This record gives sequence, C-alpha cells and structure tokens, in this order.
Amino acid sequence: MFKTRLVAAAALFCCMALTAAGAAERAALATVPVKTSGNVAAGASFDGVVEALRQTAVSAQVAGAIVALNVKAGDPVKAGQVLLRIDARAASEGAAASAAQVEAARASMNVASKDYERQKQLFQKQYISQSALDRAQAQLEATQAQVRALQAQSGVASTQSGFFVVTAPYAGIVSEVPVALGDMAMPGRPLFTLYDPAALRVTASLPQSALAGLGANPQVKYEIPGMAAASGLNKPTSVQLLPTVDAATHTAQLRLGLPADMKGLAPGMFARVWLPGAAATGAAPKLFVPSSAVLHRAEMTGVYVLDSQGHALLRQVRLGQPQGSDVEILSGVQAGEQVAVDPQAAAKAR
Repeated sequence: MFKTRLVAAAALFCCMALTAAGAAERAALATVPVKTSGNVAAGASFDGVVEALRQTAVSAQVAGAIVALNVKAGDPVKAGQVLLRIDARAASEGAAASAAQVEAARASMNVASKDYERQKQLFQKQYISQSALDRAQAQLEATQAQVRALQAQSGVASTQSGFFVVTAPYAGIVSEVPVALGDMAMPGRPLFTLYDPAALRVTASLPQSALAGLGANPQVKYEIPGMAAASGLNKPTSVQLLPTVDAATHTAQLRLGLPADMKGLAPGMFARVWLPGAAATGAAPKLFVPSSAVLHRAEMTGVYVLDSQGHALLRQVRLGQPQGSDVEILSGVQAGEQVAVDPQAAAKAR
C-alpha cells in the first residue's frame, strides 16, 4: 500500500513539473499583435489584366477551302507575311477571262478607230454624208466605253483574286489559330488572332470611392506576379483614366502603359494595380504580420495564433502583398490577435 501511494505521488509530481515547464515555455514564446494598415505604408490594390493595344482577329473576305496554313499559335510574324492561302482556282480563271474580254474589246476599238479615220477622210472629200461620219464616231466612242468598263471589271477580278491570300496586317505574335488545313474559310470567320507584343497595357476597374484619391498626377504602380521582368512594384510609362463610369458596376477603367521591351508578357495575364494613400479610403483595414511568423508546410500556409489560454494554435491563412519585413494577411486572422514570431518554437510549445 505504501509503495502504491509513493508511485502515485511521484507521477503527480512529474505531471505538475511538466505542466509548469510547458507554461513557462509558452510564457517565454515571443509574440506580436496582428497589425493594421496604419502601421505600414498605406495603399490599396486592385486586380487588373494585361491587354494588347493592337489585337486583331484576321478574317478572309472571300469563301473557299484552306489549301496552305503557314503559321501556328505562338509564331512571330512580319507585316505583310503570308499567313494562309485559300483555293483561288475559280477566281484565277475569272480574272483570266476578264483579261481576255479586255483584249477583245481593245481589238474592236482599234477597228472602230481605223474605220472612223477612213470615214473622216471620205467626208472631207464629200464622198459620204455627215450622218455616216457621226455613226462611225459613235461606234468608236461605244467601243472605247466598252474597253473602260471591261478594264474596270478585270481590275475587280484581279483584286478579288488577291483576297485568297491572307497576310499579316502588322508585325506581331499569332496567339490563336482556330482553323486547320482543309477547313472552309468564310467571310468574317476569324482565321487568326494577332497581337503586337510591343504595345501592351494593364487595365483595372476602380471603384467610385477610389477615384477621388487619384489626383492630377496619380502615383500609380503595378505588378505582374510571377514575371521576373515585372517583379515588385513598377512605375507605368503612362496613366490614363477613362472619363466614363460604368452605370452597372460604378467603376472606372484605369489604363497603365507598359514598357515595349518587357519579355514574356501576353494579353490575359493577371496584374495588380497599386494606388498609394488615399486610394484606400472606404476600404477595410489591411492586416499584417512579420514575414518570419509565416509557416510554409507543403501546400499549406499558416501562422501560430495564441488562444485565450495562451496555447499556440496553427491557423491557415491567405497571404497578400509583402510590405517590407511584413506580409499582408488576406484571411485567417483578426486585428489584435497574438501571433508567434517563431513558428518552430511555437510548434514545440504546443
């Protein structure tokens, strides 16, 4: 009996010692409160998209089967480069027929011209009447008019035969080719999508509450996540705020010019526009924690938050834009909560 009591007392003492040690370790755990945007550089970000100033859906003006397809998506092209050919055999035969009709009309005009000259000489010698000379002159003028009409028709046929060759309107990149060899091209059906990589911009829709903070010379910056050429915050080459506000969404469109020498950009990429200071008016305060407090584990990103009993609990968060030594927390924590500065120490103190 005495031995049993002695073992129980020893176990109780060990438990109390471990509890006291854990409490002491938690008490020594370094924590910081979740800060709001007032502790860092104020600003607001808005989602944007990369757009091309020149983006064209190239179509054919005539119908026909596609017999040659010279480019594919992603290929760079030069201005005037042949992209596609359409079966033009019927058009070529029509152009040849029009040219032959012009030659026949010219032959008739030459005959009428010589006949008129003979009739004029006979009239001067008073061998024919004035009406006979007038008929010869009318015949000549009729053949001349017929030659002009057939020449115009031949020009139309020749021009239309050029429609069966589709060329690039300017130098750029082929972004889409929705047709294949043998498909039927129809007037107005897009055959290629082409854009100019040297003329790109970032477009973002700003809420009405953010417009007042822009001012005459807005200090707007942009970033394109994942692009080495546009890492961090960058200053645009130009800033344009469209003077109209969408009646349905109450937003205005802001356009930021991009440098012409940026590599790897393409229309449709995600971008983020930053408006410092007053642009954040009316927006919810942003939350920030030290970057060292963020734990990355596989695909999970989290921080250790202390509960009311002082226990460090791992909580998943969603990160935003870094600001110096801090990082924005989009979701997962609230302002004023205590966050462990060292996640590794917090994991041991649990």
